[in-house]
Amino acid sequence: MIDLTAGEISTIVEGTLHGDPAIRITEPAVFDSRLATQGSLFIALKGDIRDGHDFAKDALSKGANLVLASQLIDGPCVVVSDVRIAIGKLAQHVRQALPHLTVIGITGSQGKTTSKDLLSWVLSMNGQTVSAEGSFNNELGVPLTLLRCTPQTRYCVLEMGARHKGDIAQLCEIASPDIGVVLKVGNAHVGEFGSREIIAKTKAELINSLPETGTAILGLYDEYTPLMAKGRTLRTLTFGETHDADVRATDVDIREGRAHFDLVTPQGRSAVGLRLIGTHQISNALAVASVATALEIPLDVIAVGLSTADVVSKWRMELHELDGVLLINDAYNANPDSTAAALRSLALFAQERGGQSWAFLGKMHELGEESARDHANIGTLAQSLGIDHLVAVGAHEYGADVMPESAMRVHLCSDQLQAQEFVQHIQEGDVLLFKASRAEKFEELVKSVEQLWSEKLGDEA
Repeated sequence: MIDLTAGEISTIVEGTLHGDPAIRITEPAVFDSRLATQGSLFIALKGDIRDGHDFAKDALSKGANLVLASQLIDGPCVVVSDVRIAIGKLAQHVRQALPHLTVIGITGSQGKTTSKDLLSWVLSMNGQTVSAEGSFNNELGVPLTLLRCTPQTRYCVLEMGARHKGDIAQLCEIASPDIGVVLKVGNAHVGEFGSREIIAKTKAELINSLPETGTAILGLYDEYTPLMAKGRTLRTLTFGETHDADVRATDVDIREGRAHFDLVTPQGRSAVGLRLIGTHQISNALAVASVATALEIPLDVIAVGLSTADVVSKWRMELHELDGVLLINDAYNANPDSTAAALRSLALFAQERGGQSWAFLGKMHELGEESARDHANIGTLAQSLGIDHLVAVGAHEYGADVMPESAMRVHLCSDQLQAQEFVQHIQEGDVLLFKASRAEKFEELVKSVEQLWSEKLGDEA
């Protein structure tokens, strides 16, 4: 964070200071008192379960110099009516105080977190880079990420999510991005937004916020995204796997579930071998290559960065090598696009290993009126890919259109406990995929299956 006094902070956030105005904040802001350090600013947030004001004393004891709060606490603090709004004002000030900082915003229905992590890896090879932690992509996460920037920071990579129309525009007002990346408009959260058209308009808020000197990076994976810069004089780079893309992948080869391809940009052509799992990572890599190209990073540096990055986020295509079995934990979240991508990876791994493929799938949430159809389509896709076993957990819709004579066995389970019973049918060499929306808590099923497999091996020994 840039060096600010308590008096300056109170002025910026329009709050009331209780304490010495000369107190200096030199370290990043935190909302977890356990992360407070000497010189940091503690953000006292009121949540549904915990109230940050109850932890202010602990934060101060660990070295925090000041608390941003919505009520008076025992210690130096700035009191505001709304802490979240105040954080946004403070982050906006920090952004404006760093004119040489390049801010990149990333949005899309799929791949935001992976693309953010991958881009951070590549950019860090060229200069000091700050990026969001995990999926920190909302009105709290974006400001807190910006507050970690200093005069030495060259790039700030922000993931921008949305639950409602106008959310991304609000984040852009705080962050003032120089480069906007839209990966793809899909069906994720269509139940909340109402239609893909509204989702597209919401994602386009990122591009609409860019200054005329900015750069739009647009994927060619749906009918909406390529048109988002239409009518603007923005510099625009498109990415995809077709010949009309400015940045594209050719000669794609999949080895052990990982994509190898030739990266083609306006700079030339270079070989890339991704460490990330799944063919869907190609589009994420191309988005990253487009940003790096726009920043005039040499092609060989881009290719090396993409080929050396190992940035798997928690519960996203995690490979767990058990004794004789490969388990793919992709339980963080699910929508039709990401589930289809995960199934393709499962099919590839099973083909290479020679065992049977097991897709443990839970419900995909927030799909609106098309939910039943979307689930059924995933079931028929699994059938067409040659998946051996589809274990539908609390989501019988997956099996709705699977033909009775299909070679794929469909197992309809009412809950995770019933799904666990199939461990007794799993054999060495098999590959297991776990995929569901976050609310399904499939990480618990993963843990249970791992334990049961270990016990099964022990019994057989």
